Amino acid sequence: MIPNWLMQRVYLTPNKIALSYEKESWTFKQLHQVSMRYARQLKTNQLQSGDRIALLGASNVEMVFMIHACLLAGIEIVMLNNRLTDLEIDWQIEDAEVKAVLFADEFEAKIKSNKMDKISFSTVTQSRESPFGIEENWSPDQTVTIMYTSGTTGFPKGVRQTVNNHTSSALSSVLNLGLEENDVWLCTMPLFHISGFSILVRSVLYGMEVRLYEKFDAKKVAREIYEGTITRMSVVSVMLNQILLELERQEKTAHASFKTMLAGGGSIPIDYLKRANACRIPILQTYGMTETSSQTATLSANDALRKIGSAGKPLFFNQIKIKGATRAKEHGEVFIRGPHVTPGYIGRFQENSPLIDGWLPTGDIGYLDEEGYLYIVDRRSDLIISGGENIYPAEIENVLAAHPKVHEVGVCGKEHPKWGQTPVAFVVVSEKVEAEELMKYCEGQLAKYKVPSDIIFIESLPRNASNKLLRRELKQWLSQQ
Repeated sequence: MIPNWLMQRVYLTPNKIALSYEKESWTFKQLHQVSMRYARQLKTNQLQSGDRIALLGASNVEMVFMIHACLLAGIEIVMLNNRLTDLEIDWQIEDAEVKAVLFADEFEAKIKSNKMDKISFSTVTQSRESPFGIEENWSPDQTVTIMYTSGTTGFPKGVRQTVNNHTSSALSSVLNLGLEENDVWLCTMPLFHISGFSILVRSVLYGMEVRLYEKFDAKKVAREIYEGTITRMSVVSVMLNQILLELERQEKTAHASFKTMLAGGGSIPIDYLKRANACRIPILQTYGMTETSSQTATLSANDALRKIGSAGKPLFFNQIKIKGATRAKEHGEVFIRGPHVTPGYIGRFQENSPLIDGWLPTGDIGYLDEEGYLYIVDRRSDLIISGGENIYPAEIENVLAAHPKVHEVGVCGKEHPKWGQTPVAFVVVSEKVEAEELMKYCEGQLAKYKVPSDIIFIESLPRNASNKLLRRELKQWLSQQ
């Protein structure tokens, strides 16, 4: 059994600061009190232990309270990405077969489906409180969260994350990073992502303050770093660059108390690492995915320049192997094993086991060097990573292919100086159509970051003998333009 995270933390350090947002702060005791009130109000709205709900909100304090309220009440949370279109959100809601959708009032228009109850945050907070019996201990295999990740088929997969998955991930991370009494983790990552949610988990397990931002602001973050009000944070490459530009503009360096910049979502350019070193920011590159509840491997700051391009070594409880590799630097698919790995999916993929003989095949191609450091050669070769967001070409292709004037389409990633990559669509049309019309068509069905930055009209797509689309040739075409 694993103790109820927030209840155990309140018992241990009730008066320690748990959360700060703008100019307000809450101790763990206060966080527990507000979250318990919300949990009792959820009970009044017919939500109880064992129910599965979808949660749609912003990365603010109200969202944190709702998350903890659901955890305290034993409710499974399907974390919805508020950047998705209403069509994408409805697909996930219906695939998850949730009892209700719990949403921040400003997102009501995004929920079109009428197949489940809809409960706004304001409805909850204005409800009376109903008592319920709280579970002081959790089963390790109890599902806590479900997060959708894009699938190679173009259909998102609902990934289950258990109590043990999240707990193991947090413990592995602290064994690698260490922990000090004054640690404050700045969270500018979306709470619906594993990167943001995992920070909340670390907070209650470590007794660590989370400094929460609703949206990333490079100027404010830079000030926090050089003034010493935070000690750690998580970023993707595009965020790191904006922070560095701000520090360089002001000719500032990180405060001596700043310990960790955990960088994920793709490799970090060498130039960024050197600039970060000049700004005295320790960069720890990391590799993980939704199926592994955040980090699997992390490169230490001391190795950042010695092992350029590496994602580091697996964390304490985790194992990594390269399928079929018999020697160092031999390329193959990255396989992962450990207590942080998901036990499975929900919805249309629930019958598909994510594991092969206990190992998770990631679809990423990489290798281990002579010292056991992991290098990722391709992140699921076709995957496009734009500003830290994962985009699968098949999802965009499925949308564009449904346009009445499109015959066929292929999508690949194009290098972008700010976002890392953006999607580009190669389109074969059945009748004349303007690129602007296709862009607008995509905007109605895809999140903004998934909409192609360019649409290129061609006569035919490159395919092999079995008629499989050759996206690597699309990439070559882009490089020749």
